[in-house]
Amino acid sequence: MKILFVHQNFPGQFVHLAPALVKEGHEVHALVLKKEAPAAWAGVHVHTYQPAKGTAAGVHPWALDLETKIIRAESVFRKCLELKAEGFVPDVVVAHPGWGESLFIKDVWPETKLGLYCELNYTEKGNDVGFDPEFTSMDPGDSCRLRLKNINNVMHFDVADGAISPTNFQADTYPWPFRGKIKVMHDGIDTKVIAPNELATFKLPSGQMLSRSSEVITFANRNLEPYRGYHVFMRMLPKLLQERPNAQVVIIGGEGVSYGKPPPGKTTWKQVFIDEVKPLIDDQDWARVHFVGNLPHNQFVSLLQVSTVHVYLTYPFVASWSLLEAMSVGCAIVGSDTEPVKEFIDHDKHGLITPFFDQDALAHSIVQLLDDPALRQRLGQEARKKIQFYYDLHSICLPKLIKWVDFLSHVRS
Repeated sequence: MKILFVHQNFPGQFVHLAPALVKEGHEVHALVLKKEAPAAWAGVHVHTYQPAKGTAAGVHPWALDLETKIIRAESVFRKCLELKAEGFVPDVVVAHPGWGESLFIKDVWPETKLGLYCELNYTEKGNDVGFDPEFTSMDPGDSCRLRLKNINNVMHFDVADGAISPTNFQADTYPWPFRGKIKVMHDGIDTKVIAPNELATFKLPSGQMLSRSSEVITFANRNLEPYRGYHVFMRMLPKLLQERPNAQVVIIGGEGVSYGKPPPGKTTWKQVFIDEVKPLIDDQDWARVHFVGNLPHNQFVSLLQVSTVHVYLTYPFVASWSLLEAMSVGCAIVGSDTEPVKEFIDHDKHGLITPFFDQDALAHSIVQLLDDPALRQRLGQEARKKIQFYYDLHSICLPKLIKWVDFLSHVRS
């Protein structure tokens, strides 16, 4: 088949699927939002597009998101017309619809099958909206704005031939009848690479070397912000550091905002909560808190491999790949009692579950694991087994995804 992937940051979630389809013998192309890109990546023919304009001044703020998506969709539409004029007609297009890019694919190739990667449908209430009273918006118009954000999803489902979502939680954010089109298929974890390693080490910015014999608490997000419980973790630190005088706390994550709103003023969420808790911690203990920024993936895995206890907190929102990678490594995990986490972790089987906002309970669970090597080993082994059995990249997830793409090509419109 001829297959086209559409994703502004390609390969993104298709990092494994696209090359696998090349190996299956298909002609695979990708469309990415860049001025320049290599003509090929892992056997995939790469094409670029650029928006022809920016958003206009004075657009209603509730409509701004939709205008941005339409601008990108039109740019992709024009690029696809160019590809069609060159003789390219894909059998299947697989797209992440989140940025609107694939809205007009069927207007270029009416007979082409369109499959969607469904990451999230926005909710006007429930899930992440209003979950954290500390950061709840006071604007009653937010529900209107969020409903309008879903126009993009509604328009996509009118033309989609099929869809996948990586988790049940994410799929269930979509209402019927859209939910009926979605099959739950995770992207997959390479459990042979992301695996326990008793000999692993990790070098801190100070030069100190951590190993499996160190007492290491890890916390990781793409960006350090409330959506991922950074504020809860930080507020727990004074108690934890006082109780564990030998613990090293390693915090992974950037200073930007992936989700939600930025903090007021010219600062970052990272700094907001450093400023809040640092006066409560003496200098000697604070020296055991290490911010390492965003790490190359191989270094991140090495850090997980030396972690004694890994903490993962999140609002009811998309779960991070890092949670499954920590499970694959065999980490002893303390997770929040939110649905995205509980989909993967059963309490006292694959990890310990603690109330999202309960800092004392979080500290207690971490200390419980630090004090009980046998419990850590049991939970870590069970966590890894679950990933191997349900989410292994090569034996489970990739074969399912490849079959899904083949299925798309045979769907009757």
